[in-house]
This record gives sequence, C-alpha cells and structure tokens, in this order.
Amino acid sequence: MNRRRSIIPGFGISMGITITILSIVVLIPLCSLVVFSAKLSFSEFVYTVTRPRVLSGYFVSISTAFIASIVNVIMGLILAWILVRYDFKGKKFIDGIIELPFALPTAVAGISLTHLTTTNGWVGQIFYNLFGIQIAYTRIGITVALIFIGIPFVVRSVQPVLEKIDIQYEEAAFILGADAKTTFRKVIFPEILPAIISGFTLAFARSIGEYGSVVFIAGNTPYETEIAPLLIMSELQEYDYSAATSIALVMLGISVVILSVNAIVQARVSKRVNGLA
Repeated sequence: MNRRRSIIPGFGISMGITITILSIVVLIPLCSLVVFSAKLSFSEFVYTVTRPRVLSGYFVSISTAFIASIVNVIMGLILAWILVRYDFKGKKFIDGIIELPFALPTAVAGISLTHLTTTNGWVGQIFYNLFGIQIAYTRIGITVALIFIGIPFVVRSVQPVLEKIDIQYEEAAFILGADAKTTFRKVIFPEILPAIISGFTLAFARSIGEYGSVVFIAGNTPYETEIAPLLIMSELQEYDYSAATSIALVMLGISVVILSVNAIVQARVSKRVNGLA
C-alpha cells in the first residue's frame, strides 16, 4: 500500500519538535507556578488567594473584562461588517489600524488613554463637564482600556467568516420573502456565531490578565480599581514569590476554564449549525 509522501519531516520528528517547543514556551513556565505555589501549605494557599483584597482584585478584573468583551462583540461585529460589505476610501487604512493594539506597547496605550480621559483630557473633560462622569482612575477607565486592547480579537475572528459567506444565500432569502432582519437572524448570524463566541472568549481571556494598559488608568485604589495582575506585581516587589505565584495560579485556572468553556460551546454551536445546514 502506497503512503503519501509528506513535505515536512515524519510524524516522530514533527511530534518531538512540537513537544519541545510547547515545553519550552508554555509548559515549563506554567509548571514553575505550581512549583512556587507548592511551597505553601494548602491552608496558606487558600488564605493567600482568598484574602478580601485579592478577591476584590479578581472581581474588578473579571467584571471589567466581561463588560469590555461584550462591548467589543458589538463594536467588532459592526466593524467587521463594514469592512467586508462596503467599499469606501480609507478602507485599507482602517483595516490595518484595527491591529494597532497588537503592535502598540501596552504601557504607551495606557499612558495615552489616561491623558485623554482625565478630567483635564480632551475626552475626559467633555464627559466630566457635561455628565459629571469621571473616566480615568475608575472602573470605567479600566473598561475603556480593555476595550482598546480587545477589539482586534473580535474583528479578526468575525471578518474572515463574513468574507466566506456566499451572498447567494441572502439573495435566496430575499426572493423567498424574508426581510433584512430575518435574513440576518436566520442566514448570517448562525454562520458567524462560532466566530463571535471565539472573539469574545479571546478578548475576555486577554483582558483578564492585562496589566500594562490598565495600571496607569486604573488609579489602583484597593477594593475599588485594583486589578489582580497589579496584586501579583505588588507581591513580587515585596519578594513574596509564593503569594505572587499563588494568585497567578488562580488567574491561570480562570483562563483555562474560560478557554475550556469556549471549546465546549464552539463544538456545540458548530454541531447545531451543521445539523441545521
């Protein structure tokens, strides 16, 4: 029986290279969290990760990340739709600038957003004078920073799927009497739903662990605007590596749960969509 010739090396070599890369880049750093956390007893570990200030940090990080990800889904879907369905001047520029948060250092983004949203900044001054809303040094400011760094994940997840949708399906729906809303809800939305979920999850997971762009605009008030990554840095500055890695281990667990739920939901949604197709 003839086997297909592969361009890349055989399975054994390829798998060995893959495991080596994963071990160096991912597994070894993650295992170090467990090793440092193991220096604490179970009761000490539980006490460290459940202190009121730490729990408040979890809540601030998760709640602001969730709100920012919801906003990113709405804004990202609109941006992806415009970029795919319309032709206009400056389209390539907008398409390219969406990825700016990937390339821009997070500290630069944080400083820029802080200057814009303080009560003396261009944007912050308008909101404060007209509505009495302070953006910088509040949870609103944290959410704004997380929206900035999370929007590319949604756009780049939804955009390729929209590009692959055949326009003939929409034309067939219109011919059969469906209006625009029904066509979007019955034809387009089921196709892009897995991509929306993926974009939301990636933005959510990224936002939970964000530090550089948030630390400047947050104000870092304990129990109010102090995020979990800042608590980790505070413990490191005090050379309490066990406490820092314990909090980091909890954050890692939260991220693993989020990504696992995403994989399960993606599989179920894709199965349901394929079943309807």
